[in-house]
Amino acid sequence: MSRSAMILSLVAAAAAAAAHAQPQTAPPAQPFGVQDLVRLQRISEVQASPDGSHVVFTLRTTDMAANKGRNSLWQIETGRRTALPVRLTEDAANASSAEWSADGRSLYFLSSRGGTPQVWRMTDAGADPVQVTHLPVEVGSFRVSPKGDRILVSLAVYPDCADLACSKQRLDAAAASAASGVLHTRVFARHWDTWSDGRRSQLFSIGLDDKGLAGAAPVNLTAGLDGDVPGKPYGGREDYAFSPDGATVAFSIRAVAVGEPWSTNFDVYEVPAQGGTARNLTADNPAWDGQPAYSPDGSQLAYVATDRPGFESDRFHLVLLNLKTGEKRPLTRNWDRSIANFEWSRDGKTLYATTDHLGQHPLWAIDAATGRASAITGAGQVDSFSVAATRVYYTQSNLASPADLFAVGFGGGRAVQLTHLNQALMGQRKTGEYEQFEFAGWNGENVFGYVVKPVDFKPDRKYPVALLIHGGPQGSMANEWHYRWNAQPFAGAGFGVVMIDFHGSTGYGQAFTDSISGDWGGKPLEDIKKGIDAALKQFPWLDGAQMCALGGSYGGYMINWIAGQLPERFKCLVSHAGIFDNRSMYYSTEELWFPEWENGGPEYINPAGYAKHNPVDYVARWKTPTLVIAGQMDYRVPYTQGLSVFTALQRLGVPSEFLYFPDENHWVLKPANSVQWYDTVIDWMNRWTR
Repeated sequence: MSRSAMILSLVAAAAAAAAHAQPQTAPPAQPFGVQDLVRLQRISEVQASPDGSHVVFTLRTTDMAANKGRNSLWQIETGRRTALPVRLTEDAANASSAEWSADGRSLYFLSSRGGTPQVWRMTDAGADPVQVTHLPVEVGSFRVSPKGDRILVSLAVYPDCADLACSKQRLDAAAASAASGVLHTRVFARHWDTWSDGRRSQLFSIGLDDKGLAGAAPVNLTAGLDGDVPGKPYGGREDYAFSPDGATVAFSIRAVAVGEPWSTNFDVYEVPAQGGTARNLTADNPAWDGQPAYSPDGSQLAYVATDRPGFESDRFHLVLLNLKTGEKRPLTRNWDRSIANFEWSRDGKTLYATTDHLGQHPLWAIDAATGRASAITGAGQVDSFSVAATRVYYTQSNLASPADLFAVGFGGGRAVQLTHLNQALMGQRKTGEYEQFEFAGWNGENVFGYVVKPVDFKPDRKYPVALLIHGGPQGSMANEWHYRWNAQPFAGAGFGVVMIDFHGSTGYGQAFTDSISGDWGGKPLEDIKKGIDAALKQFPWLDGAQMCALGGSYGGYMINWIAGQLPERFKCLVSHAGIFDNRSMYYSTEELWFPEWENGGPEYINPAGYAKHNPVDYVARWKTPTLVIAGQMDYRVPYTQGLSVFTALQRLGVPSEFLYFPDENHWVLKPANSVQWYDTVIDWMNRWTR
């Protein structure tokens, strides 16, 4: 090295050392945006070990280069206050759905590391896992017997095939065929985002050898039942369970030969774990029965049930079936909340469950003898949870914070936060403060909502408004961290966010939820109008002259309805997956029980019900600039509904744009598409409100 180069090197080193010695000033925090949203780590599928010493969970990270999420398993030691999560699997292996063996010595999980999703087993943290199943078709979900001698797997197979090899051969033949046509003989021809190819998700039982590997031939426990286990499109392994002695399996299925798209009659069946004839335990209830779970002593089977056939948003209450006497005891029928998920305590005296509740989604302890319920968590959204020996472990989020892992005692009290998964990112971002408010809505009845302040809020300023309208319509804009309709990117862009749980929303009693059926454009619109007025009065920093309204699914319908009912109220609208014409929608959607319940029967029997609040009939009044969004793979609200909205707007000369996703369904799921969605929506709102 030359003398001059050496001097320059020494000077640079000295400067670097001096800079390092000086106090480092952290860069100023930036408003939270969509690029941050898609990069957050997402925790789910919490599983506590039998002794409660460890908790395993699934963590999703975003691979922006591949434009998808990747799942891995992580473990945390619960006995140490300062313990940090330890990675068990690599992202590339895409591991999920962990389940402990009854003795806590093995951890089973799903992974595609071998090429297709199969069941794997790990005995020590960091140890090389062993592949348990080597099936010719993909494993959709699984459960392990409490005795460790058997495993249940759900597999998509052709019902008329005698074995799995037949299903694999038929799939390979279809893939190799030059002809692409598929002949359908009944609906569902397509469901959610998938066309039917004749396969059913059926439940198989496989014996494990002394090494814990699947060696015996799979036995189809649901053969002869024309339905799917788990149920499509959202079902999981909560739809089936082993008895504590491992001898029996309970599962839930909608087994109907004809009329599947207009039936919500799921029943709970029981079958010997080694195979046999399945017995219907709930044939007396023509409505929904699901999520079977045996009590720890095996004497009772708990499940959720609704009372009204055809109504998917009826109140789900807990029922306890005495397996010795056959007596069914409705445990929570008189509690005006709808059970989302539940789990038995280890002693069988309590059931823990989540429900919507006044704009929150807490965890409850329900006495198995009396049905008395008490919330054991506070404000926020509890999703996944696992009951351990001395505590309950759960994920919780709110409108300003993504989910982390917490622990709480069986009776509630002070919760302990065990993870800070996104602390590094969130600590460098500013989010908007939120507040719940209430007002007198339709008929003077109490209605709740949330307001989120814009980032860098100043009370002496006026801010444009983003009104977010939830879907469902039996849903809620609750105190949760949402990845598709998140308030913070709008707050980060300088908008005050308003969300209203109008009549029809969940968590306020079943009568409140019921009130929207047959009145989609009535009470909810009245609540939205009064809710906006109440928010503008209670929060004078909201600029009522600069407002945009946006919504998806039912929220998209409401946007299309608002366009014809309140053409002067908003500066702009955003309609995502919104119904344009109730009549044509009936004949192109897939789950027919939904429009039939909401509109009083099939369209050809009660056309007046579909015409009562139909956006297409008010197109001539449209004048508000509107962004329309739709996905090609959306079979719930087909993209042609959105295309029709755009066509009408263009023909009227109303400023409008159409954002079309050829690779998305009813939701926008791919990271790059999510970024495009938020960027396009916020740009549209800025254009008309700034």
